[in-house]
Amino acid sequence: MSSHHHDHDGHDHGHHGHHHALPTNHNAAFAIAIALNVAFVVVEFAYGFIAQSTALLADAGHNLSDVLGLLLAWGAALLARKQPNGRYTYGLRSSSILAALANALLLLIACAAIAWEAIGRFAEPAPVASITVMVVAGIGILINGLSAWLFVAGSKDDLNIRGAFLHMAADALVSLAVVIGAAVMLFTNWYVIDALLSLVIVAVILFGTWSLLREAIRLALSAVPANIDLEAVEHFLQALPGVTAVQDLHIWGMSTTEAALTVHLVMHEGHPGDAFMADVSHQLTERYRIVHTTIQIQCQSPGHVCALK
Repeated sequence: MSSHHHDHDGHDHGHHGHHHALPTNHNAAFAIAIALNVAFVVVEFAYGFIAQSTALLADAGHNLSDVLGLLLAWGAALLARKQPNGRYTYGLRSSSILAALANALLLLIACAAIAWEAIGRFAEPAPVASITVMVVAGIGILINGLSAWLFVAGSKDDLNIRGAFLHMAADALVSLAVVIGAAVMLFTNWYVIDALLSLVIVAVILFGTWSLLREAIRLALSAVPANIDLEAVEHFLQALPGVTAVQDLHIWGMSTTEAALTVHLVMHEGHPGDAFMADVSHQLTERYRIVHTTIQIQCQSPGHVCALK
């Protein structure tokens, strides 16, 4: 690991040389979750038609969107591991942001389809084979619960993996709601609850999807990642020995797990040396999980104003 700097037009640019750790490998979790959910979607669709249950069909449709979402997330996770090349100097890490955004949009489309079908069923509630629905949805609780558990560790640090986790966790809750609804229909014959339950499913999915969609859009627009406090980073840089001003500070997400930073530091005493640059980059990684840092050192502030302002 080394540091180097270049003089350009009287300014000194310091770039801390470093290697990026590859994103965590979740291949086994994706493969198991996708295989389980594909099998369950086939079973759930079949028994949804047999039992004439809108809620079961709605859950199957949502599970199908989850399979597509998992495939998107897995593809993005694989692309994020590709090394940079001459055209894509950051590699393909940002594909994980696109996958998280696509995942959220896919969920919204599934919600619209489920809600449309449920509203149509309110006018003509059909008898439902409640016991069949309870058994199939019970299997769904086990499959979706296991799938969610496979992603729980990675969901804390990676928006793309959190999207996969939210899909599975929401499905487990939805399946539980379907079991409860089927039990109520079994004893009351109030079949309108099947359509009502479908709308509850939609509400649960929308609630879980909103934060994912919002953060994915922010990252796609190069906003500061939610886990990084911009003011805290600025104060940290301002407090460094010899720094008299912090200018042109930018932080953005390169992927759903990695952030980058560029900044101009005004230091009247001149370039502080490679050891200083390496230490600052290391602290930014340790404190704020900013893994790619580019620092420009200026001996005097020429009244520079960021072009974006």
